[in-house]
Amino acid sequence: MGDSTRLVCHALEHYYRHVSPKRVVLLASHPDANIARLCRRFGIIRATGYKWIARYRDGGTDALADRTRRPHTSPSRTPPEIETDVVRLRDQHPVWGGRKLHTVLQRQFGERAPAASTITGILRRHGRL
Repeated sequence: MGDSTRLVCHALEHYYRHVSPKRVVLLASHPDANIARLCRRFGIIRATGYKWIARYRDGGTDALADRTRRPHTSPSRTPPEIETDVVRLRDQHPVWGGRKLHTVLQRQFGERAPAASTITGILRRHGRL
């Protein structure tokens, strides 16, 4: 990297103090940019730097927005019919908590009964706690 390039990168780095994908991509777009060095300066791993560059190349600045980390599916999620039974049972017995409901549902569902902590989560999701 030449002196003028180093000076430009240093000036831009000083201007963009905080790490953001847009800033890294802007600096990386310079013809003489050293991606590994740039990533080191910003404290990110090269894989992240290259990922941001690829996203920018594929979709522009919109592709650099934060993405959800939520899974596409939740295979171990409690089936809706069991959630409905938990809420129905709670509505019938409003003072019962997750542990009591778990005991009662164990008699009804056996091994398929959700854990007491799961029942408490269901009640919270449905505004019953």
